[in-house]
Amino acid sequence: MSFGHRLADWGYAAGWRLVRVLPEGIARGLFRFGADLAARRGGPGTLQLRANLARVVPQAGPSELDELVRQALRSYARYWMEAFRLPSMDHSEVHAAIDAEMTGKENLSAALAEGNGVILALPHSGNWDAAGVWLVGTHGKFATVAERLKPDSLYHRFVAYRESLGFEILASSGGSRLPSEVLAERLRANGIVCLLADRDLTTAGIPVTFFGERTRMPAGPAYLAAKTGAALIPAGLWFTEDGWGLRLHPPIRVSGADGVQAATQALADVLAADIAAHPADWHMLQKLWVADLPAGRQKALRE
Repeated sequence: MSFGHRLADWGYAAGWRLVRVLPEGIARGLFRFGADLAARRGGPGTLQLRANLARVVPQAGPSELDELVRQALRSYARYWMEAFRLPSMDHSEVHAAIDAEMTGKENLSAALAEGNGVILALPHSGNWDAAGVWLVGTHGKFATVAERLKPDSLYHRFVAYRESLGFEILASSGGSRLPSEVLAERLRANGIVCLLADRDLTTAGIPVTFFGERTRMPAGPAYLAAKTGAALIPAGLWFTEDGWGLRLHPPIRVSGADGVQAATQALADVLAADIAAHPADWHMLQKLWVADLPAGRQKALRE
């Protein structure tokens, strides 16, 4: 294990042990201070976030964009503060707070009544773990996929964290079975699958137009819907001042395997509308659009 991997593991371990025992006001202040410091330093992630948000809010001037980046980093810091505290929070209170304000519950209930399972497609926005707590409290365990982080000890910490919230976690690689096979089984049993759906710059990603520019998004949500007949429901996530926003949209139609491209573009359009409504809560600090990639990588994707 490299020193960097060991340091990351120690940092997350300390977060889950220490942040949850701090008074909420102190924890919130510390994470906000860190976010403001990151905004002033303007590191690579912050600069990429600024470039991404400039596409989302193209009319923003330099000072407005500076403020939007600062608020977005505060939102991202809030996500991590809540992630460290969520295992010890009252999940029934989290569920009740989200349930009282969310919209679109009827879309999920109607899809489950059809009996073919549901795929919830999520952006990197708001607090998807808190939304998962609502989903567990309302419909029981659901399945999702986790990237196999390095070192393994860090990956297992994240798996243990999300399993403690009631999620079923499948490794993206290295498991005894392909995650797509297990997800298909869960859907055929009328289960629920949650997948992050707003970034996939691999050669398997589906080309889409997103905020007027070309990028790629995961094929998995639409492909699984085509394969199993499950409903594909986009989800919008954001923070409120003292809670969480959640919107479950009407299902996107997937017309078999030939409809995966069109369904993924439709999904991108719905996610874009929610992100545009709450841009500061979109936590995209990585390169997303093809135009931002190195020339060699762009060429590889074209080929």
